[in-house]
Amino acid sequence: MKGERTEGVNRKRLLDSFALLAYLNRETGHLMVKDALRKAQDAGESILMNEINIGETYYILHRNKGHEGAEYFLEIILPGLPIKPLANDFELVVQAAKIKAEYPLSFADCFAVASARREGAVVLTGDPEFKRTEAIVEIEWLPV
Repeated sequence: MKGERTEGVNRKRLLDSFALLAYLNRETGHLMVKDALRKAQDAGESILMNEINIGETYYILHRNKGHEGAEYFLEIILPGLPIKPLANDFELVVQAAKIKAEYPLSFADCFAVASARREGAVVLTGDPEFKRTEAIVEIEWLPV
């Protein structure tokens, strides 16, 4: 799977908080995320996202937009998006910890990488920290 590019509608994608926040805040790259979400919805599919990264999105929104803005995201916006939250089991937590031990990456980002590897998905992000993991997971880069 390393270095292999998978194209087409059936391409599994996984968002990290960087990508979702770019979409929500209409930052650089938001149109690429919007297009990926639209294509997933049109195909009756979902884009994956680890629950840790959803939580990370929540706390960043809380800091920037307050409690009400973060709750609005959680209760109104997120359920309306074709995003499938991925739960963490002990095995995935250990895989994220192993990635953290080997790569200088935030622990939350390690959950995105571990989830993408488990699911055979491409990580959609613009976060430069992920450059360090291109040898172990495919990245679809947002313009930044």
